[in-house]
Amino acid sequence: MTFRFAIPFLCAGAMLCGPALAGETPAPEGAKVYFITPMDGETVSSPVKVVFGLSGMGVAPAGTDKEKTGHHHLFIDVPPLGEGEAGELDNPISSDDHHVHFGGGQTETSLELSPGQHTLQLVLGDMNHIPHNPPVASGVITITVK
Repeated sequence: MTFRFAIPFLCAGAMLCGPALAGETPAPEGAKVYFITPMDGETVSSPVKVVFGLSGMGVAPAGTDKEKTGHHHLFIDVPPLGEGEAGELDNPISSDDHHVHFGGGQTETSLELSPGQHTLQLVLGDMNHIPHNPPVASGVITITVK
């Protein structure tokens, strides 16, 4: 899987995700993150423009200690937040080809994805890349790249 970012790539990003608890940073009630584009079930061409939406909180770069803010992380072709590796809710989000960090406060990107089906999930992380408590994560969407 190859990625090409329209905005500089810096570091590892979340709607309420069940009753699981997460890190120490509180999330305001009703905060949610969502995809503006692409939409669930959409067939797209690569590069795929992904635009992040957020309500009830603000976006701030990683390392910024400001209440009710966080930065985006994009999970690509991995289990949903809380269903992956043990401890993922109370530790920094991994940074790899499947967990992309937007620590500069970016709200969109362009991805080179191979043809076929892919799953995407947005996760908001605190100043230290740890999911908020409760987690702020989108639902998982599935897209098809032609």
